[in-house]
Amino acid sequence: MGIFSRISDIFKSNVNDLIDRAEDPEKMVKQIIMDMDKELQKSVQALGKAVASERMAEKQLNDAVRKSADWEAKARAALASGNTDLAKRALAQKVKADEEVATYKEMHDTISNQTEAIKAQVETLKAKMAEAKSRQAMLIARSQMADTQKSLAQTIGGIDTSSSFEKFNRMEQKVLQKEAEAEAFSEMAGAQSQKDYETFEQLQTDAKVDTELQRLMAEMGQLSPDVAGEPTLEEQIAAAEAAAAAAAAEGAVAQAGGDA
Repeated sequence: MGIFSRISDIFKSNVNDLIDRAEDPEKMVKQIIMDMDKELQKSVQALGKAVASERMAEKQLNDAVRKSADWEAKARAALASGNTDLAKRALAQKVKADEEVATYKEMHDTISNQTEAIKAQVETLKAKMAEAKSRQAMLIARSQMADTQKSLAQTIGGIDTSSSFEKFNRMEQKVLQKEAEAEAFSEMAGAQSQKDYETFEQLQTDAKVDTELQRLMAEMGQLSPDVAGEPTLEEQIAAAEAAAAAAAAEGAVAQAGGDA
């Protein structure tokens, strides 16, 4: 019964503990299946031998029963012929045959009980083997999933999230500062352009008014000699443009001095 003691040890062992101590749980599970398969093969071989022994004991029992019946038949024939001594000798052989029958009967019953027990154990082992194989895929999948989760946890744990987000915040502040500076310069440039435009518009309007005034005064004979020496419209615009350019240059020099 050593084989089935080994089988019992395999099923009583803590599979989770084996997996925890194994370097590779997947290989360990496969090794357990291989060990169980080997034990199953041994148990099947043991069952074959037990069945053969049972058949041999059954044959010996049947031979002893036939021998006993044969000697009884011979004793009957001797008595029928009036030969009592021959009948006694035949009955003596029958007694020996009956003793053999009893011996072989006990042997056969013992072997038969053992064979039935082995058959039941083999069937149990086959069922557990099938269950283990069905659980093998699940255990391997769980092991792989655990490895994946562990790897992801280690990866996430190795990232300094506070430092990373702090860097992002600093970059965001720099971008906001750049955007504010760009917006300020755009507003300044737009305001200056609008002011220059309005200045030129006003000069042109004033020039037109002065021209109309001179025309009317000339028509009415009221044009004074000093008016003829006043600058023309084109001269006034050129002078305004020169003044605006000079103001812009002075502003650029002042800004450069402030940045320095």
